[in-house]
Amino acid sequence: MTRPTRIRWRKGATKVTRWSYLPHTPQDRLAMLETIGVAGVEELFADIPQEVRLRRPLRLPPPLSEMELREHLQTLAMKDRDYEQTLCFLGAGAYDHYIPSVVGHLVGRSEFLTAYTQYQPEIAQGYLQALWEYQSLICLLTGMEMAVTSLYDGATAMAEAAMMACGITGRSEVLVSRTVHPHWRDVLATYARDRGMKILTVDYLDGVSNLAELSRLVTDNTAAVICQTPNFFGCLEDLRGIGEIAQKQGALLITAVNPISLGVLEAPGALGADIVIGEAQSLGLPLSFGGPYIGFLATRDKWLRRTPGRIVGQTVDQDGTRGFVLTIQAREQHIRRDKATSNICSNEALCSLAVAVYLSALGKQGLRQVAELCLQKAHYARQTIAKIAGFSPVFDQPVFNEFVVRCPISPREINEELREAGVVAGLDLGCYYPELAGCMLTAVTEKRTREEIDLLAGLLKEVSV
Repeated sequence: MTRPTRIRWRKGATKVTRWSYLPHTPQDRLAMLETIGVAGVEELFADIPQEVRLRRPLRLPPPLSEMELREHLQTLAMKDRDYEQTLCFLGAGAYDHYIPSVVGHLVGRSEFLTAYTQYQPEIAQGYLQALWEYQSLICLLTGMEMAVTSLYDGATAMAEAAMMACGITGRSEVLVSRTVHPHWRDVLATYARDRGMKILTVDYLDGVSNLAELSRLVTDNTAAVICQTPNFFGCLEDLRGIGEIAQKQGALLITAVNPISLGVLEAPGALGADIVIGEAQSLGLPLSFGGPYIGFLATRDKWLRRTPGRIVGQTVDQDGTRGFVLTIQAREQHIRRDKATSNICSNEALCSLAVAVYLSALGKQGLRQVAELCLQKAHYARQTIAKIAGFSPVFDQPVFNEFVVRCPISPREINEELREAGVVAGLDLGCYYPELAGCMLTAVTEKRTREEIDLLAGLLKEVSV
C-alpha cells in the first residue's frame, strides 16, 4: 500500500500532497539511519554543494497523450541528420568505416543478440568460441600473446592498463603523452584520483611526444609510459624510442593503437610494447553517437592474472572433445571481491562478436587494403587542402588517416557554413588544445571517394574567401 506524504516545496508555499511509492515508513527510515550512524537524510548528501542543489520542482511541460508525444518526438527527430546522409570527415576516435553486411546478419541472430554474460560455459559453447576467436584475432593484430574480452571502450581500456601496470611494477606514477586522446586522459585521471596513482603529462613537439621531456620525467617510480600511435593528431609516434626510454627505468610501455592502422604498420608487440590497448569501433561497429563500443587489451602471458575483464580459454572435456571455458573472471562481483583486478562488470560480448566477424570477413589482405586506402586518401586530402590559400598542415610528420590543418577562419565557423551542404569538415582542436586554436583535425576513411575529398576542398575554398 502506498502512503500519501506531505512536502513543502519552498518556504511559505502551500503544502502539497504527493503519493509516495516507497514502502518505507518513517520508522523504517529512522532505523536505517541509526544503523549506518547518520543523523538524518540530509547528511547522506552532505558532499553535494549547496549551490548545485535544486530547491524547487522541476519545470516540466504539461503531460501529453501517447499520440501527442509521438508527434512531438517525430518533430524533434526530423531536426537531426543521420550520419549516413552526411559527408563525414570527423574522426577523433570514432570513424565512419564501411561495415560489411555479414556483420549485421550474424550479430543480429537471436542466439547472440539476446545473450548476456556466459556464466554457464556448458550451455554457451558457441558464444565462447566466438569470443575465443576474437581474442585470437586481437593477438594476431597486435603481436601480443594474450587478449581479454569485455572492456567498455578505449578510454577504460587505457585506465585499466594503467592500474594493471601499477600492480605489476609496484609503482604509482604514470606518464601519459598529450598526444593521447583528451577524453581518454580525462577518464584516466578519474580512475587515478582515488587510487593513489600520480598522472604526469608529457608534452608534444611537432605533433609527436617530446622524447627529451619524457627522458627527464621517467624515474624509478614510473609504472608505465602511455602513448598513442597514430596519435590524436593522426601522427605516427616513435614507438621503439619511447619504449627504450621507459624500459631503461623498468617502466612498462602501454600503447594505444588504431586497429585499422595495423593493416599496414608493424605490430606494436614487435616494437617493444608491454600492453596494447585501443578502441575497436572501427572494426565493424557503427558510430552510434558514442556507443556501445568495445575496448581491447592485449599483453604478455606472464601477466595473465593481472589482466582485467574476462579471458576465454580453449580446453577439452573428459571425453577429449574440444570445448571453451571462462578461464579468468577476476571481477569484484565474483569470488575475488577486494582482490579483483578491475571493476569491469557489463559484458561487451556482442561488440566483440562484431569485431571478430569483421576481421574474419576481411581477412589479412582485406584489412591491409582498407588500411592502405585510409592512408593514401588521407595524404591526398592533406595535399589537396594545403593548396587552398590560407590552409596549411600544422605538423610535418607521417600520418595515417587523420591530419591537422591551420585554417584562415574558425573550424567551428567552417562546419556551420558546410552544414547546409551536408558536410562535416573536421574537429575544432581549440576545444582541447588552446595552442591549436584555429586548427582543424580532419579524418579520411576508405569510404571517402576522390570526388568527395575534392568537394570538401572546393567548399573550404569557398568559405575561406
